[in-house]
Amino acid sequence: MDLFTHAMQKRMKDESPLAARMRPRNLDEFVGQEHILGPGKLLRRAIEADRLFSSIILWGPPGTGKTTLAMVIANLTKSHFVTLSAVLAGKAELRVVIDAALERRKLYGTKTILFVDEVHRWNKAQQDALLPHVENGTFTLIGATTENPYFEVIGALVSRSRVFQLHPLTDSETRKILESAISDPERGYGKRAVRVDENAMEHLIRIAGGDARNALNALELAVESTLPQEDGSIQITLEVAQESIQRRAVLYDKDGDAHYDTISAFIKSVRGSDPDAALYWLAKMLYAGEDPRFILRRLIILSGEDIGLGDPLGLLVASAAAQAFDYIGLPEGIYPIVEATLYLATAPKSNSAGAYFKAFQRIEQEGVGGVPQHLQDDNRDGRALGHGKSYQYPHENPEHFLPQQYLPRPLLGTYFYRPSSQGYEAEVVERLKRWRAAQRLALGVQRDETLPELSQDQIDEIKHRHKPSGVI
Repeated sequence: MDLFTHAMQKRMKDESPLAARMRPRNLDEFVGQEHILGPGKLLRRAIEADRLFSSIILWGPPGTGKTTLAMVIANLTKSHFVTLSAVLAGKAELRVVIDAALERRKLYGTKTILFVDEVHRWNKAQQDALLPHVENGTFTLIGATTENPYFEVIGALVSRSRVFQLHPLTDSETRKILESAISDPERGYGKRAVRVDENAMEHLIRIAGGDARNALNALELAVESTLPQEDGSIQITLEVAQESIQRRAVLYDKDGDAHYDTISAFIKSVRGSDPDAALYWLAKMLYAGEDPRFILRRLIILSGEDIGLGDPLGLLVASAAAQAFDYIGLPEGIYPIVEATLYLATAPKSNSAGAYFKAFQRIEQEGVGGVPQHLQDDNRDGRALGHGKSYQYPHENPEHFLPQQYLPRPLLGTYFYRPSSQGYEAEVVERLKRWRAAQRLALGVQRDETLPELSQDQIDEIKHRHKPSGVI
């Protein structure tokens, strides 16, 4: 290397962003992820001994140390370390790496570690191309991904790798990283007398949201954009910190984990009657650019599944909110969404509509019973075949109820629906009890069996099989 090249590389290193300069060089400098890198932990032992036991996949949100950990491994290993970005590289670039790794192993006996950043960006064919070379030991793979590898990485590759999940940094860990950057005289601002007010530090930590890169980028912008005081020091006030990190970019890929996890948290908060949590997750989704119609569709589903006859108006409110949003759009369309969210979160809850799946399950298990003759359509075959004969019209009775057979004979006395004691449905309990008793008495039915409730797992399994054909 000539002097000019060396000087250029040194200048580029000195001028690189603070987050890149402060990247840990070894495990002792690494902050966070104690659950996988703490003293005595399996991954730490393997890295320190330079004996990665298998390929690994590092899964976690941005700024939690996935690439940094790969670079630490690169600094410690005696193996040849190669980096590919799945965003930029394809099968052609991978082929070059594979050929070089095979040659290196054959000539020098040197192992290769391949780090693939954003590995989930590769399609199935590209990921398949890795598989045989991971299996035969051509290289040890380190994959980094912000998405759930169990969904975004092919199963064969996941099964041959150890998955390590990285978590967002805690506030104390983010503070430690920022304080290190402020005090480090070589890579940070240790030579520039930077002082950060406590409320400014707390703001940077809070808005960074466990993302070390975001925190360091904000600190760098604050320092570089603030004029020194008369004594040469740089004072970072709350106002400066707020300008440097005004709005945190929310991790929210509409096809990724954050999307599904957030809508799950939203629905569970509404179902759990916590309007404050529901508003928080709603705000996160809209902040991140979620389609409001998707949220409204989920609220309509929830109104039937979780509110039901506890408050029959829930379905009307959710449906009206969807219609109102179509008339209004954003930003004012937020109001009907919020109104529906708050109404459903504070409404009485009943999941008794799930009784339908008991009936569906019974049909799956026993087949479909015949329609009793008096319930059959009499418009076509009533005169010739007696269809509809003996049917009693309930409204002819002053109470608008007449006890007669509606189920197939073998199912009489079997009850799928069990009303809850919540809201409007509490009014249903007693009159339904009277109607059922009168029906059993009139038909001479001794049986009285209310089927047990299905678990949510059972309902979900039935939903998966539920593909009505329109023909029975």
